[in-house]
Amino acid sequence: MTTTDASPFRLPRAAPDGLIASVLLAFLATAGLFYVNIMSAIVAGVADGLGVTQQQAGWVGSANVYGAALGALAAVFIVRRAPWRPFAVVSLLALISIDIASAFITSINLLTGVRFVHGLIGGMLVGVAFGVVSRTRSPDRVFGVLLFVQFGLGGLGVMLLPPLAPLYGTQALFYALAAFSLVTLCMTPFLDDYPPGRIVQATQADARIKWTPLIATLLAVFLFQAGNMALGAYIISLGRSFRLETVFISNVLGWATWIGITGCLLVIVLGVRYGRWKLMAVAMALTLAGTMAFHLSANPAIFFAANVGTAITWSFVISYLLGMSAEFDRTGRTAAMAGFASKMGLASGPFIGGWLIAGDSYATAAGVLALSTIAMLGPAALLDRARTTSTLEKAPTP
Repeated sequence: MTTTDASPFRLPRAAPDGLIASVLLAFLATAGLFYVNIMSAIVAGVADGLGVTQQQAGWVGSANVYGAALGALAAVFIVRRAPWRPFAVVSLLALISIDIASAFITSINLLTGVRFVHGLIGGMLVGVAFGVVSRTRSPDRVFGVLLFVQFGLGGLGVMLLPPLAPLYGTQALFYALAAFSLVTLCMTPFLDDYPPGRIVQATQADARIKWTPLIATLLAVFLFQAGNMALGAYIISLGRSFRLETVFISNVLGWATWIGITGCLLVIVLGVRYGRWKLMAVAMALTLAGTMAFHLSANPAIFFAANVGTAITWSFVISYLLGMSAEFDRTGRTAAMAGFASKMGLASGPFIGGWLIAGDSYATAAGVLALSTIAMLGPAALLDRARTTSTLEKAPTP
């Protein structure tokens, strides 16, 4: 369902809390950071296309995401003030230009710097988009749709792009990123206005940010993303080290990413009606088991199962973590903070991952994820109790 305006020159707008709007918001919040979903393809493609080491290629990815982290931090201060639609249009045009320029760069040092600037702009865009998501009725579900889009298109990317890089160079990778931003740019006019005060807390007390559980949630987001990306960015190299074929690895990653959509679909279906913390505890136990299973990647079936299992739990848990962050402040500030924490984790993962792979230390990644589990369950239980109390207070008196 869409809304319309009396002006004959205004395009129809998607209903602000409907499924179509969720999909459009998902693209907007993905465009600035889509390269993370095909990070393994980019790392392998840059290494193969420019003839550099895996570690050097990993640093390109890290620079991109560290720039995004800085941009996301800036978004915390501008999300309530900046008119999000003009900001998004300008940012998307800049991202398209930088991606096209990146396709012609052959210097690894110059590419690293350019991708940092790309990340800076993309991070601000994603942070502002996260703020807009927090102004919807159900941020958890929108973040679930966001992960659905990311995993679906990311699966296609990791299946198709790695074999193209040796043939066509890194151009294929960056053109794919530019195309995604262009599609998102075309979607932007169909979104509603989402003013900062659209969702208002019930009382003034509710409007105050609870900093202790928020900080714990942000720490959980950082650790969760870092632990997953520490292995995820180098998963192609990991498979090769166990003498698995590149085509097989790419197919496994593609299928695992697509099957991983199951996790965010569960979030879309379940929402918060059954609470969060019990579901997240089970998901994190499975995440830890899947991470340690990569020790046995010489067995193709185990390599496949570990990728599938961790993909499902990754999309499931991060959807809830981002939704939790948005609930602490519905104007968008805490959602933007979560975007910063997420990007710092994603950036730190490839940086640390080079040493993890060299040392065969999957236990370190599992340890980071275990710390994330400890940090996330307390705030999840607190928000569950607050939601239950609010529901009881609103129930009609018999």
